[in-house]
Amino acid sequence: MPPDAPATRRDFLFQGGAGFGALALATLLPDRWARPASASVTNLSWFDPDRARVKRIIWLFMHGGPSHVDLFDPKLELARLAGKPIPDSFGAVKTRRDVARNPLLGPIKPFRPRGESGLEISDFLPEIARHADDLCVIRGMHGDSVNHPQSVYQMNTGSILMGRPSVGSWVAYGLGSENEDLPAFVVLPDPAGGLKGGPPAWGSGFLPANYQGVTMRPSGQPILHLEPPSGFSDDQQREALKLTDFLNRRHLAARGFDDELNARIEAYELAFRMQSSAPELVDFSQETAATNRLYGIDRPTTRDFGQRCLLARRMLERGVRFVQLYSGDTNGWDAHSDVLKNHTRHCLATDRPIAGLLQDLKQRGLWNDTLVIWGGEFGRMPMSESGKGRDHNPWGYSIWLAGGGVKAGMAYGGTDPIGLRAVENAVHIRNFHATLLHLLGIDHEGLSFYHNGLEERLIGPTDDVEIVEDILA
Repeated sequence: MPPDAPATRRDFLFQGGAGFGALALATLLPDRWARPASASVTNLSWFDPDRARVKRIIWLFMHGGPSHVDLFDPKLELARLAGKPIPDSFGAVKTRRDVARNPLLGPIKPFRPRGESGLEISDFLPEIARHADDLCVIRGMHGDSVNHPQSVYQMNTGSILMGRPSVGSWVAYGLGSENEDLPAFVVLPDPAGGLKGGPPAWGSGFLPANYQGVTMRPSGQPILHLEPPSGFSDDQQREALKLTDFLNRRHLAARGFDDELNARIEAYELAFRMQSSAPELVDFSQETAATNRLYGIDRPTTRDFGQRCLLARRMLERGVRFVQLYSGDTNGWDAHSDVLKNHTRHCLATDRPIAGLLQDLKQRGLWNDTLVIWGGEFGRMPMSESGKGRDHNPWGYSIWLAGGGVKAGMAYGGTDPIGLRAVENAVHIRNFHATLLHLLGIDHEGLSFYHNGLEERLIGPTDDVEIVEDILA
Protein backbone atom coordinates (compact mmCIF):
# COMPACT_ATOMS: atom_id res chain seq x y z
CA MET A 1 0.00 0.00 0.00
CA PRO A 2 1.48 3.43 -0.90
CA PRO A 3 2.47 5.44 2.17
CA ASP A 4 -0.05 8.20 1.44
CA ALA A 5 -2.98 5.85 0.62
CA PRO A 6 -5.87 5.85 3.08
CA ALA A 7 -5.87 2.81 5.28
CA THR A 8 -8.87 0.49 5.16
CA ARG A 9 -10.60 -1.25 8.03
CA ARG A 10 -9.32 -4.56 6.68
CA ASP A 11 -5.76 -3.24 7.06
CA PHE A 12 -6.47 -2.18 10.64
CA LEU A 13 -8.06 -5.49 11.58
CA PHE A 14 -5.93 -8.06 9.83
CA GLN A 15 -2.41 -6.78 9.27
CA GLY A 16 0.11 -7.90 11.86
CA GLY A 17 -1.51 -11.30 12.46
CA ALA A 18 -3.70 -10.25 15.37
CA GLY A 19 -7.14 -10.65 13.75
CA PHE A 20 -10.14 -10.89 16.04
CA GLY A 21 -7.99 -12.30 18.80
CA ALA A 22 -6.14 -9.03 19.25
CA LEU A 23 -9.47 -7.46 20.12
CA ALA A 24 -10.54 -9.92 22.78
CA LEU A 25 -10.60 -7.60 25.77
CA ALA A 26 -13.60 -5.49 24.84
CA THR A 27 -15.43 -6.78 27.90
CA LEU A 28 -12.70 -5.30 30.11
CA LEU A 29 -13.05 -1.80 28.67
CA PRO A 30 -15.32 1.03 29.84
CA ASP A 31 -19.02 1.00 28.94
CA ARG A 32 -18.56 3.07 25.81
CA TRP A 33 -16.63 0.13 24.31
CA ALA A 34 -19.47 -2.30 24.95
CA ARG A 35 -22.65 -0.65 23.76
CA PRO A 36 -25.89 -2.60 24.26
CA ALA A 37 -27.54 -4.13 21.23
CA SER A 38 -30.30 -1.53 21.20
CA ALA A 39 -31.56 1.49 23.06
CA SER A 40 -34.60 1.29 25.30
CA VAL A 41 -37.46 0.15 23.10
CA THR A 42 -40.11 1.71 25.33
CA ASN A 43 -39.56 5.02 23.53
CA LEU A 44 -40.08 3.57 20.06
CA SER A 45 -43.39 4.30 18.40
CA TRP A 46 -43.78 0.81 16.93
CA PHE A 47 -43.48 -0.99 20.29
CA ASP A 48 -46.15 -1.23 22.97
CA PRO A 49 -44.91 -3.13 26.04
CA ASP A 50 -48.43 -3.36 27.43
CA ARG A 51 -49.61 -5.18 24.32
CA ALA A 52 -46.67 -7.60 24.14
CA ARG A 53 -47.67 -11.16 24.98
CA VAL A 54 -44.21 -12.70 24.52
CA LYS A 55 -40.60 -11.54 24.81
CA ARG A 56 -38.86 -14.09 22.64
CA ILE A 57 -39.32 -16.64 19.85
CA ILE A 58 -37.91 -20.07 19.05
CA TRP A 59 -38.59 -21.05 15.44
CA LEU A 60 -38.18 -24.78 14.72
CA PHE A 61 -37.81 -24.77 10.94
CA MET A 62 -38.38 -28.18 9.30
CA HIS A 63 -36.48 -27.57 6.08
CA GLY A 64 -37.75 -29.32 2.96
CA GLY A 65 -41.49 -29.27 3.58
CA PRO A 66 -43.07 -31.68 6.09
CA SER A 67 -46.26 -33.36 4.95
CA HIS A 68 -49.25 -31.80 6.69
CA VAL A 69 -51.58 -34.60 5.56
CA ASP A 70 -49.31 -37.11 7.30
CA LEU A 71 -48.64 -35.15 10.51
CA PHE A 72 -51.19 -32.52 11.60
CA ASP A 73 -54.05 -32.42 9.07
CA PRO A 74 -56.09 -35.68 9.04
CA LYS A 75 -58.08 -36.29 5.85
CA LEU A 76 -60.66 -39.09 5.82
CA GLU A 77 -61.55 -38.33 2.21
CA LEU A 78 -57.91 -38.67 1.17
CA ALA A 79 -57.80 -42.08 2.83
CA ARG A 80 -61.04 -43.09 1.09
CA LEU A 81 -59.82 -42.02 -2.35
CA ALA A 82 -56.28 -43.42 -1.99
CA GLY A 83 -55.09 -45.08 -5.18
CA LYS A 84 -57.60 -43.19 -7.35
CA PRO A 85 -57.07 -40.11 -9.53
CA ILE A 86 -57.94 -36.77 -8.03
CA PRO A 87 -61.62 -35.96 -8.77
CA ASP A 88 -62.26 -33.21 -11.29
CA SER A 89 -64.26 -31.36 -8.65
CA PHE A 90 -60.99 -30.22 -7.04
CA GLY A 91 -60.10 -28.24 -10.17
CA ALA A 92 -56.82 -27.88 -12.02
CA VAL A 93 -53.74 -28.68 -9.98
CA LYS A 94 -50.59 -26.64 -10.38
CA THR A 95 -47.45 -28.72 -9.74
CA ARG A 96 -43.80 -28.51 -10.71
CA ARG A 97 -43.88 -31.97 -12.28
CA ASP A 98 -46.55 -33.92 -14.10
CA VAL A 99 -47.88 -35.50 -10.92
CA ALA A 100 -51.39 -34.02 -11.06
CA ARG A 101 -52.61 -37.18 -12.81
CA ASN A 102 -50.92 -39.51 -10.32
CA PRO A 103 -53.13 -41.49 -7.93
CA LEU A 104 -53.89 -40.00 -4.54
CA LEU A 105 -51.75 -41.24 -1.64
CA GLY A 106 -53.54 -41.80 1.65
CA PRO A 107 -52.16 -40.77 5.05
CA ILE A 108 -49.07 -42.84 5.82
CA LYS A 109 -49.74 -43.39 9.53
CA PRO A 110 -52.91 -43.20 11.63
CA PHE A 111 -54.13 -40.01 13.26
CA ARG A 112 -55.53 -40.14 16.78
CA PRO A 113 -57.29 -37.66 19.07
CA ARG A 114 -54.81 -36.46 21.71
CA GLY A 115 -55.17 -34.99 25.18
CA GLU A 116 -58.29 -33.40 26.58
CA SER A 117 -58.63 -31.23 23.49
CA GLY A 118 -58.89 -34.19 21.13
CA LEU A 119 -56.55 -32.50 18.66
CA GLU A 120 -55.67 -35.10 16.06
CA ILE A 121 -51.96 -35.77 15.51
CA SER A 122 -50.25 -38.55 13.57
CA ASP A 123 -48.45 -41.52 15.07
CA PHE A 124 -45.30 -40.14 13.42
CA LEU A 125 -44.98 -37.76 16.42
CA PRO A 126 -45.96 -39.57 19.64
CA GLU A 127 -43.89 -37.32 21.94
CA ILE A 128 -45.19 -34.03 20.54
CA ALA A 129 -48.68 -35.58 20.58
CA ARG A 130 -48.47 -35.69 24.39
CA HIS A 131 -48.39 -31.87 24.25
CA ALA A 132 -51.49 -31.62 22.04
CA ASP A 133 -53.25 -29.47 24.63
CA ASP A 134 -50.42 -26.92 24.30
CA LEU A 135 -50.52 -26.61 20.50
CA CYS A 136 -52.26 -24.13 18.24
CA VAL A 137 -52.19 -25.78 14.80
CA ILE A 138 -52.80 -23.49 11.83
CA ARG A 139 -54.08 -25.84 9.12
CA GLY A 140 -54.75 -23.23 6.45
CA MET A 141 -51.31 -21.75 5.81
CA HIS A 142 -50.45 -20.84 2.21
CA GLY A 143 -47.70 -19.11 0.22
CA ASP A 144 -46.86 -18.16 -3.33
CA SER A 145 -44.09 -20.40 -4.69
CA VAL A 146 -43.80 -24.11 -5.34
CA ASN A 147 -39.97 -24.09 -5.25
CA HIS A 148 -37.76 -24.47 -2.18
CA PRO A 149 -35.53 -21.36 -2.31
CA GLN A 150 -38.36 -18.94 -3.03
CA SER A 151 -40.59 -20.53 -0.38
CA VAL A 152 -37.77 -20.55 2.19
CA TYR A 153 -37.25 -16.84 1.49
CA GLN A 154 -40.95 -16.07 1.74
CA MET A 155 -41.40 -17.91 5.04
CA ASN A 156 -38.30 -16.22 6.45
CA THR A 157 -38.48 -12.75 4.89
CA GLY A 158 -41.99 -12.27 3.51
CA SER A 159 -40.84 -12.24 -0.11
CA ILE A 160 -40.04 -14.95 -2.64
CA LEU A 161 -37.09 -12.79 -3.76
CA MET A 162 -33.66 -12.85 -2.18
CA GLY A 163 -32.32 -9.79 -0.39
CA ARG A 164 -34.97 -8.77 2.12
CA PRO A 165 -34.50 -8.84 5.90
CA SER A 166 -35.56 -11.98 7.73
CA VAL A 167 -38.16 -12.00 10.50
CA GLY A 168 -35.39 -12.42 13.07
CA SER A 169 -33.56 -9.40 11.68
CA TRP A 170 -36.69 -7.27 11.91
CA VAL A 171 -37.19 -8.38 15.52
CA ALA A 172 -33.55 -7.65 16.33
CA TYR A 173 -33.87 -4.22 14.69
CA GLY A 174 -37.07 -3.45 16.55
CA LEU A 175 -36.30 -4.85 20.00
CA GLY A 176 -32.60 -5.67 20.24
CA SER A 177 -31.14 -8.21 22.66
CA GLU A 178 -31.64 -8.27 26.41
CA ASN A 179 -27.96 -9.18 26.80
CA GLU A 180 -25.31 -6.86 25.37
CA ASP A 181 -22.83 -9.76 25.21
CA LEU A 182 -25.02 -11.90 22.93
CA PRO A 183 -26.77 -11.15 19.64
CA ALA A 184 -30.53 -10.64 19.46
CA PHE A 185 -30.91 -13.14 16.59
CA VAL A 186 -29.13 -16.51 16.51
CA VAL A 187 -29.41 -19.31 13.93
CA LEU A 188 -28.60 -22.97 14.59
CA PRO A 189 -28.26 -24.63 11.16
CA ASP A 190 -28.45 -28.36 10.61
CA PRO A 191 -24.81 -29.55 10.65
CA ALA A 192 -25.62 -32.23 8.05
CA GLY A 193 -25.91 -29.73 5.21
CA GLY A 194 -26.96 -26.39 3.84
CA LEU A 195 -30.32 -24.70 3.41
CA LYS A 196 -31.90 -24.40 -0.02
CA GLY A 197 -31.62 -20.67 -0.63
CA GLY A 198 -28.67 -20.37 1.74
CA PRO A 199 -27.82 -17.76 4.40
CA PRO A 200 -29.93 -14.98 2.82
CA ALA A 201 -32.82 -16.73 4.58
CA TRP A 202 -31.52 -15.29 7.86
CA GLY A 203 -29.81 -12.24 6.38
CA SER A 204 -30.44 -8.62 7.27
CA GLY A 205 -31.18 -7.53 3.68
CA PHE A 206 -31.26 -3.73 3.54
CA LEU A 207 -31.16 -3.42 7.34
CA PRO A 208 -27.75 -2.72 8.89
CA ALA A 209 -25.54 -5.80 8.89
CA ASN A 210 -25.47 -6.19 12.66
CA TYR A 211 -29.10 -7.37 12.58
CA GLN A 212 -28.46 -10.50 10.53
CA GLY A 213 -28.66 -13.91 12.18
CA VAL A 214 -25.47 -15.07 13.89
CA THR A 215 -24.88 -18.76 13.18
CA MET A 216 -23.67 -20.85 16.09
CA ARG A 217 -22.78 -24.47 16.81
CA PRO A 218 -23.92 -26.41 19.90
CA SER A 219 -20.47 -27.62 20.99
CA GLY A 220 -16.77 -26.86 20.76
CA GLN A 221 -16.21 -23.39 19.36
CA PRO A 222 -19.75 -22.00 18.99
CA ILE A 223 -18.44 -19.44 16.50
CA LEU A 224 -15.39 -20.20 14.40
CA HIS A 225 -12.32 -17.94 14.67
CA LEU A 226 -13.68 -16.25 17.79
CA GLU A 227 -10.95 -17.38 20.16
CA PRO A 228 -8.00 -14.99 20.59
CA PRO A 229 -4.67 -16.13 19.09
CA SER A 230 -2.00 -17.63 21.29
CA GLY A 231 0.99 -15.51 22.26
CA PHE A 232 -0.92 -12.28 22.92
CA SER A 233 -1.00 -10.96 26.45
CA ASP A 234 -4.01 -9.20 27.93
CA ASP A 235 -2.21 -5.87 27.84
CA GLN A 236 -1.27 -6.31 24.18
CA GLN A 237 -4.84 -7.15 23.24
CA ARG A 238 -6.18 -4.19 25.22
CA GLU A 239 -3.85 -1.81 23.40
CA ALA A 240 -4.69 -3.36 20.03
CA LEU A 241 -8.38 -2.96 20.70
CA LYS A 242 -8.00 0.68 21.74
CA LEU A 243 -6.03 1.46 18.60
CA THR A 244 -8.48 -0.39 16.38
CA ASP A 245 -11.47 1.37 17.86
CA PHE A 246 -9.77 4.76 17.47
CA LEU A 247 -8.97 4.07 13.81
CA ASN A 248 -12.42 2.62 13.14
CA ARG A 249 -14.15 5.68 14.56
CA ARG A 250 -11.89 8.06 12.63
CA HIS A 251 -12.54 6.08 9.47
CA LEU A 252 -16.29 6.24 10.18
CA ALA A 253 -16.28 10.00 10.87
CA ALA A 254 -14.44 10.66 7.60
CA ARG A 255 -17.28 8.94 5.73
CA GLY A 256 -20.15 10.85 7.25
CA PHE A 257 -21.16 8.15 9.73
CA ASP A 258 -21.99 5.55 7.07
CA ASP A 259 -24.71 3.20 8.42
CA GLU A 260 -23.27 0.05 6.86
CA LEU A 261 -19.78 0.77 8.13
CA ASN A 262 -21.10 1.56 11.59
CA ALA A 263 -23.04 -1.71 11.57
CA ARG A 264 -19.85 -3.61 10.79
CA ILE A 265 -17.99 -1.91 13.62
CA GLU A 266 -20.78 -2.78 16.04
CA ALA A 267 -20.80 -6.37 14.78
CA TYR A 268 -17.07 -6.65 15.49
CA GLU A 269 -17.56 -5.19 18.95
CA LEU A 270 -20.27 -7.74 19.66
CA ALA A 271 -17.91 -10.50 18.51
CA PHE A 272 -15.30 -9.28 20.97
CA ARG A 273 -17.79 -9.37 23.84
CA MET A 274 -18.92 -12.84 22.85
CA GLN A 275 -15.41 -14.22 23.35
CA SER A 276 -16.17 -14.62 27.04
CA SER A 277 -19.93 -15.33 26.90
CA ALA A 278 -20.18 -17.80 24.00
CA PRO A 279 -18.05 -20.63 25.49
CA GLU A 280 -20.11 -20.60 28.69
CA LEU A 281 -23.28 -20.72 26.59
CA VAL A 282 -22.40 -24.14 25.14
CA ASP A 283 -21.03 -25.59 28.39
CA PHE A 284 -23.64 -28.32 28.90
CA SER A 285 -21.75 -29.67 31.93
CA GLN A 286 -23.99 -27.37 33.97
CA GLU A 287 -27.04 -29.37 32.89
CA THR A 288 -28.29 -32.43 34.78
CA ALA A 289 -28.50 -35.98 33.46
CA ALA A 290 -32.29 -35.67 33.68
CA THR A 291 -32.22 -32.63 31.39
CA ASN A 292 -30.03 -34.47 28.89
CA ARG A 293 -32.54 -37.35 28.86
CA LEU A 294 -35.43 -34.92 28.50
CA TYR A 295 -33.94 -33.55 25.27
CA GLY A 296 -32.80 -36.96 23.99
CA ILE A 297 -29.12 -36.04 24.23
CA ASP A 298 -28.47 -39.49 25.73
CA ARG A 299 -29.55 -41.17 22.45
CA PRO A 300 -27.61 -41.13 19.16
CA THR A 301 -30.74 -40.58 17.05
CA THR A 302 -31.84 -37.46 18.92
CA ARG A 303 -28.52 -36.16 20.26
CA ASP A 304 -27.80 -33.54 17.62
CA PHE A 305 -31.22 -31.92 17.49
CA GLY A 306 -31.56 -32.28 21.25
CA GLN A 307 -28.31 -30.38 21.83
CA ARG A 308 -29.51 -27.56 19.63
CA CYS A 309 -32.90 -27.40 21.35
CA LEU A 310 -31.14 -27.25 24.71
CA LEU A 311 -28.80 -24.55 23.41
CA ALA A 312 -31.82 -22.58 22.23
CA ARG A 313 -33.31 -22.72 25.72
CA ARG A 314 -30.00 -21.58 27.25
CA MET A 315 -29.93 -18.65 24.82
CA LEU A 316 -33.41 -17.55 25.82
CA GLU A 317 -32.42 -17.62 29.47
CA ARG A 318 -29.51 -15.31 28.68
CA GLY A 319 -31.50 -12.72 26.77
CA VAL A 320 -31.35 -13.79 23.12
CA ARG A 321 -34.55 -12.53 21.51
CA PHE A 322 -35.00 -14.77 18.45
CA VAL A 323 -33.56 -18.27 17.87
CA GLN A 324 -34.10 -20.18 14.64
CA LEU A 325 -33.26 -23.87 14.68
CA TYR A 326 -33.16 -25.89 11.45
CA SER A 327 -33.93 -29.58 10.96
CA GLY A 328 -33.00 -31.12 7.63
CA ASP A 329 -29.93 -31.05 5.41
CA THR A 330 -30.01 -29.93 1.76
CA ASN A 331 -32.96 -32.25 1.09
CA GLY A 332 -34.34 -32.51 4.61
CA TRP A 333 -38.07 -33.27 4.82
CA ASP A 334 -38.37 -33.19 1.01
CA ALA A 335 -40.12 -36.57 0.65
CA HIS A 336 -40.42 -36.96 -3.13
CA SER A 337 -39.75 -40.68 -3.29
CA ASP A 338 -40.80 -42.16 0.07
CA VAL A 339 -42.72 -40.26 2.75
CA LEU A 340 -42.54 -43.13 5.24
CA LYS A 341 -38.77 -43.47 5.05
CA ASN A 342 -38.08 -39.73 5.02
CA HIS A 343 -40.50 -38.68 7.75
CA THR A 344 -39.66 -41.62 9.99
CA ARG A 345 -36.03 -40.47 9.99
CA HIS A 346 -36.73 -36.81 10.67
CA CYS A 347 -39.55 -37.37 13.14
CA LEU A 348 -37.41 -39.76 15.18
CA ALA A 349 -34.62 -37.16 15.27
CA THR A 350 -36.82 -34.24 16.35
CA ASP A 351 -39.90 -35.56 18.19
CA ARG A 352 -38.37 -36.16 21.63
CA PRO A 353 -36.15 -33.02 21.64
CA ILE A 354 -39.09 -30.77 20.74
CA ALA A 355 -41.33 -32.33 23.37
CA GLY A 356 -38.49 -31.94 25.86
CA LEU A 357 -38.08 -28.28 24.93
CA LEU A 358 -41.77 -27.60 25.52
CA GLN A 359 -41.66 -29.29 28.91
CA ASP A 360 -38.43 -27.53 29.89
CA LEU A 361 -39.77 -24.09 28.99
CA LYS A 362 -42.68 -24.73 31.34
CA GLN A 363 -40.66 -25.97 34.28
CA ARG A 364 -38.20 -23.07 34.01
CA GLY A 365 -40.83 -20.36 33.93
CA LEU A 366 -40.21 -19.41 30.29
CA TRP A 367 -43.44 -20.75 28.81
CA ASN A 368 -45.77 -17.79 29.22
CA ASP A 369 -43.49 -15.24 27.54
CA THR A 370 -41.93 -17.45 24.86
CA LEU A 371 -43.48 -18.35 21.49
CA VAL A 372 -42.48 -21.64 19.84
CA ILE A 373 -43.06 -22.05 16.08
CA TRP A 374 -42.89 -25.38 14.21
CA GLY A 375 -43.15 -25.69 10.43
CA GLY A 376 -41.41 -25.74 7.06
CA GLU A 377 -41.49 -23.66 3.90
CA PHE A 378 -44.58 -25.54 2.59
CA GLY A 379 -46.40 -28.89 2.82
CA ARG A 380 -46.84 -31.84 0.47
CA MET A 381 -49.33 -32.74 -2.25
CA PRO A 382 -52.08 -35.34 -1.73
CA MET A 383 -51.13 -37.04 -5.02
CA SER A 384 -48.40 -39.63 -5.05
CA GLU A 385 -44.97 -39.15 -6.58
CA SER A 386 -42.70 -42.08 -7.42
CA GLY A 387 -45.39 -44.29 -5.91
CA LYS A 388 -44.69 -43.54 -2.23
CA GLY A 389 -43.66 -39.87 -2.18
CA ARG A 390 -45.27 -36.44 -2.43
CA ASP A 391 -44.42 -33.25 -4.31
CA HIS A 392 -44.34 -29.68 -2.91
CA ASN A 393 -47.55 -27.96 -1.84
CA PRO A 394 -47.54 -24.24 -0.93
CA TRP A 395 -51.31 -23.86 -1.47
CA GLY A 396 -52.37 -25.38 1.84
CA TYR A 397 -50.32 -26.74 4.74
CA SER A 398 -49.88 -26.73 8.53
CA ILE A 399 -47.67 -25.10 11.11
CA TRP A 400 -48.13 -24.95 14.87
CA LEU A 401 -47.50 -22.42 17.60
CA ALA A 402 -47.15 -22.97 21.34
CA GLY A 403 -46.38 -20.95 24.44
CA GLY A 404 -47.35 -17.45 25.38
CA GLY A 405 -50.05 -15.46 23.67
CA VAL A 406 -51.80 -18.15 21.61
CA LYS A 407 -54.78 -20.39 22.24
CA ALA A 408 -53.88 -23.97 23.08
CA GLY A 409 -55.29 -27.36 22.14
CA MET A 410 -56.91 -26.14 18.95
CA ALA A 411 -56.76 -26.30 15.16
CA TYR A 412 -57.46 -23.13 13.20
CA GLY A 413 -58.54 -23.08 9.57
CA GLY A 414 -58.32 -25.97 7.20
CA THR A 415 -57.59 -27.35 3.78
CA ASP A 416 -60.07 -29.01 1.43
CA PRO A 417 -61.07 -32.68 1.99
CA ILE A 418 -57.87 -34.03 0.44
CA GLY A 419 -55.43 -31.42 1.82
CA LEU A 420 -54.72 -29.69 -1.49
CA ARG A 421 -55.67 -26.05 -0.84
CA ALA A 422 -56.39 -23.83 2.15
CA VAL A 423 -60.13 -23.14 2.06
CA GLU A 424 -61.20 -22.27 5.62
CA ASN A 425 -59.74 -19.28 7.50
CA ALA A 426 -56.73 -19.34 5.20
CA VAL A 427 -53.62 -17.65 6.61
CA HIS A 428 -51.16 -16.15 4.16
CA ILE A 429 -47.55 -15.80 5.25
CA ARG A 430 -47.96 -11.99 5.39
CA ASN A 431 -50.70 -12.35 8.01
CA PHE A 432 -48.66 -14.91 9.91
CA HIS A 433 -45.72 -12.48 10.11
CA ALA A 434 -47.99 -9.64 11.21
CA THR A 435 -49.31 -11.88 13.99
CA LEU A 436 -45.79 -12.75 15.17
CA LEU A 437 -44.89 -9.06 15.43
CA HIS A 438 -48.15 -8.35 17.23
CA LEU A 439 -47.39 -11.02 19.85
CA LEU A 440 -44.07 -9.28 20.51
CA GLY A 441 -45.85 -5.96 20.99
CA ILE A 442 -44.68 -4.60 17.63
CA ASP A 443 -46.97 -2.66 15.30
CA HIS A 444 -46.51 -4.44 11.96
CA GLU A 445 -47.26 -1.22 10.08
CA GLY A 446 -45.17 1.00 12.33
CA LEU A 447 -41.97 -1.07 12.21
CA SER A 448 -40.31 0.15 9.01
CA PHE A 449 -36.97 1.07 7.49
CA TYR A 450 -36.41 3.77 4.90
CA HIS A 451 -34.74 2.23 1.85
CA ASN A 452 -34.47 3.49 -1.74
CA GLY A 453 -37.16 6.09 -1.19
CA LEU A 454 -39.65 3.71 0.45
CA GLU A 455 -40.67 2.86 4.00
CA GLU A 456 -40.07 -0.88 3.83
CA ARG A 457 -41.81 -3.34 6.16
CA LEU A 458 -41.63 -7.05 6.86
CA ILE A 459 -45.24 -7.50 5.77
CA GLY A 460 -44.83 -5.49 2.55
CA PRO A 461 -47.79 -3.33 1.41
CA THR A 462 -50.21 -3.15 4.33
CA ASP A 463 -53.56 -2.91 2.50
CA ASP A 464 -54.55 -6.58 2.82
CA VAL A 465 -52.55 -7.62 5.90
CA GLU A 466 -54.44 -8.67 9.01
CA ILE A 467 -53.48 -10.10 12.39
CA VAL A 468 -54.93 -13.58 12.95
CA GLU A 469 -56.93 -12.50 15.99
CA ASP A 470 -58.76 -15.83 16.40
CA ILE A 471 -55.64 -17.66 17.57
CA LEU A 472 -54.64 -15.08 20.20
CA ALA A 473 -55.20 -15.98 23.85
